[in-house]
Amino acid sequence: MNKNRNILISGGAGFIGSSLALYLKSLDYNVSVLDNLSQQIHGECPDNSDLYQNIKGEVKFILGDVRVKEDWIKAIDGQDVIIHLAAETGTGQSMYEISKYVEVNVGGTAALWDVLANNKHSIKKVVLASSRAVYGEGAYQCQVGCGLVAVKSRMKAELQKGHWEPICLKCGGLVEPIATSETATPRPVSLYACTKLAQEQMSLTIGEAQGISVGVLRFQNVYGPGQSLQNPYTGILSIFSNQLRQNLPVNIYEDGAESRDFVFIQDVVQACKRTMELRDFNIVINVGSGRPTTVLELAHVLKQRWRSKSLVTVTGAFRVGDIRHNWADLTQFYRLWPDCKMTTLDAGLVSFIEWARGQLVFEDKTHNAEQELKSRNL
Repeated sequence: MNKNRNILISGGAGFIGSSLALYLKSLDYNVSVLDNLSQQIHGECPDNSDLYQNIKGEVKFILGDVRVKEDWIKAIDGQDVIIHLAAETGTGQSMYEISKYVEVNVGGTAALWDVLANNKHSIKKVVLASSRAVYGEGAYQCQVGCGLVAVKSRMKAELQKGHWEPICLKCGGLVEPIATSETATPRPVSLYACTKLAQEQMSLTIGEAQGISVGVLRFQNVYGPGQSLQNPYTGILSIFSNQLRQNLPVNIYEDGAESRDFVFIQDVVQACKRTMELRDFNIVINVGSGRPTTVLELAHVLKQRWRSKSLVTVTGAFRVGDIRHNWADLTQFYRLWPDCKMTTLDAGLVSFIEWARGQLVFEDKTHNAEQELKSRNL
């Protein structure tokens, strides 16, 4: 891929995109960014957004919307590779802003491929940012003897009773979570997850038909310097940090034993760059740390790191569409890149908190986000 020097990043002014844009520029790639400077990410005035300011003047910036074909036509001119990051994110919000998520995530990706299928261009590769959310619940092994199994979706009625752990779809017995590989059958449990799976399938199908190589990256929970500290809908690590630095209460959903895989931003940036250079035609790759961390464990580690006086409380509250356990099986990742070493959570938190201490303190709006879900019976 050494000849492909012109890179377009959709959503390139966001958390992942801005870090990736600057990294690729440091490697002498010609980087362009297509972004609509969403208010939820950049605030009312983009000129006050650090993410936008970090790339402003450093790369070619195109103000545009991925849903608009004309913006794609303008943006892809002369490009070799597209890294498609632009998307609405957040599982909870997706369960009531349904049209918006479909229009941006599915419609925006459809507009991209419509342009590539019907216009002259020089695109040779598309890298798509997907999510571990497409799996729904991660992989499980039945403790009764059914082997590797799918699990029953956690229904609202069960969650209301405090039945947090999934059960075996075959026998109804107890199951044990294990690392999830790319071969696991997708079982989306949120609208956000549905849109990400649709993005994957569209891109792999049309990419193959058009002779364009597609790399799909299923990100776990990405964190690190540059992450929004004021968005109450995404990023549990940043939400907790914003509360802890103000000594505000930290409320933990369910029983706190739900687990997630936290992957450092620079590892994600490296995965994007490496995938862009792969010769594989169509490929799906997990990107995570490969290690589970419970939400309660994360809260206590962060409390210690922030030297906070916050009260951490397990509330038993829940959100419809949340999953219980999911972490990445990185077998394929290390087969492709055996030299790559993922950042440990301890090391990543040192970097994140050092950066976060220098940022503004924001009003905690998690209560507002929770009330929006409750008002919609979610």
